[in-house]
Formats: sequence, structure tokens, C-alpha cells
Amino acid sequence: MKPDGKVVLLGDMNVGKTSLLHRYMERRFADTVSTVGGAFYLKQWGAHNLSVWDTAGREQFHGLGSMYCRGAAAVILTYDVTNMQSMVELEDRFLALTDTASTDCIFAIVGNKVDLTDDCAFLHEAEHNNQSEKPNNSLISTKMKKQVHVDDAVALYKKILKYKMLDEKNVPAAEKMCFETSAKTGYNVDCLFETVFEMVVPLILQQKAEGLPQTVDLNSYKMTKNTQFLCCR
Repeated sequence: MKPDGKVVLLGDMNVGKTSLLHRYMERRFADTVSTVGGAFYLKQWGAHNLSVWDTAGREQFHGLGSMYCRGAAAVILTYDVTNMQSMVELEDRFLALTDTASTDCIFAIVGNKVDLTDDCAFLHEAEHNNQSEKPNNSLISTKMKKQVHVDDAVALYKKILKYKMLDEKNVPAAEKMCFETSAKTGYNVDCLFETVFEMVVPLILQQKAEGLPQTVDLNSYKMTKNTQFLCCR
């Protein structure tokens, strides 16, 4: 089934991109290993099929990011709220990878791992929303200071608009596109993905009306005999 649009998660290793996607698509949290290259899910959203790509944050796979972003309708830039460097990396390493995304690409800035911080108010909401998988009380025992705040994400969002030469009046407001989440408890994860999906649909309809391809057709690329592959171990 060919997807109508593509959503890509970008961010440094260990910020929880894979866990966020598993929480939303599979309704569970499990220990994961670092993603190698990229992986994706297909999500039916209304009458449309969306591919949601999880990408590797490791340096050795960095060059693949622009390929996965090619034609993306939305990019979810993910950081760890307990690690300021993971926010810095979004601007320094990952923003340039989005040059291959759609010119109308939607951006979301997501601070994951809020469950590790000393801000515990959200746990009650998460427990209510995930009755079958209640947060473990041990989450509250050991907390860290939050290093990255929503204001930092809003500032990055505005930098992205300048980088993309977009007018703030013509794009979603920063406050609406900056999220704090916990893949472990499920806090705000549904809100993140569903907000992005809702904003992607009008872009798909616009591209279809203009006769533009929504995704890259990998079958159109034929490998020659001289093509070489490098195995990363």
C-alpha cells in the first residue's frame, strides 16, 4: 500500500524516538535497542495512509537522514528534557537534514522523558489515560532537574521558521507545535501524533490537487552493477 504522506522522527540517539512510536502505534512501552538506519509504520488516518519513519540518531547513520526526510510532510524533532545537548544537536546536526522535506513541511518539537524529571503532575493524567498500564510508583522516587524547557523548544521552532524563511503568520503557532511527552507513561503521546496527522492531511490534499507526488517511489530507482554497499557493524 503506497502511503499518501510521510512523517519523520529526527533526533539524537537515546532521546526515545523509537519508544514514542511504539507507545503510539502498539500502545506499549518496552526496552528498545538503537535503531539502525530507519524503520517505519503505516498509519491509516481517515481516508489517508501515512508512513511514520523512525530514524537512527547515531553519527554513523547521520547521512541517511536527508534521504528519509525527502518529501516529508512533517518532521518531529525530538530531544530529551534531561539533556540539553540533545536539544543543541537538533539545530546543529539535524535541522539541515530537513532540506529535502516538502517546502510546506510541518515541524513539531518534542521533549521526551518528562517522567524522569521532578515535575510529576502529569502522572495522574497518564494513569487515567492508560488504565491497563499504570505508571510504576518507582518513577516518582528518583527525579532529575529538567534541563530543557518548553520556552527553549519555542525558541528553536522560531529559529526553524527563519531557517526555512517562513512567515510565522502562515504556519502553526509555536506554542501549538511544542510538546513534552513521556513514552514510558504515555503522557501527551497521542496528542503529539494526532496533532501532526491532522495538520498533514491538508498538505496531502493540496499536493494531490496540484498533481505532485506525495512520497518517493523507491521502485523507480534501479541499481546498477557497479552499486556498492557498505555494511555497518
